[in-house]
Formats: sequence, C-alpha cells, structure tokens
Amino acid sequence: MSQEDMTLEALKKGELTAIDALKKFGCFRLAARIYRLKQAGHNIEKRMQRLNNGKNIAVYSLEKVSK
Repeated sequence: MSQEDMTLEALKKGELTAIDALKKFGCFRLAARIYRLKQAGHNIEKRMQRLNNGKNIAVYSLEKVSK
C-alpha cells in the first residue's frame, strides 16, 4: 500500500497531522501526499492549529459532503 493510500485511509477515519502520518506510516512529506490526493479529485480541507508551545501545525481532514 502506498503512502497516498495510507494517507487517504487515515483521513477517512478522521483528522491527520504530519506527526500522525510520521508515527503511523513513516510519511515525512504529508503535504506532498495531500497535494497528490487533491490532484486526484479528493476534497481535503486544511485548518491551522496553534499548539501550546506557540507553533502552528496543519490539520487535514476529508471535506464533509452535504446532501
């Protein structure tokens, strides 16, 4: 299974950060995997979250489809 496949599966289960991706499946370049998934037509949202230490991280999730 490719890192893109693993990223998509993780996103189907909930939110994903670069640290999560590194720990779960050894992905060092999550933003690149997200870019490729977006190019393939997946609706992925990014929100920025400020940590207690003042750093900002990207949190990715699949966009909710409203019916």
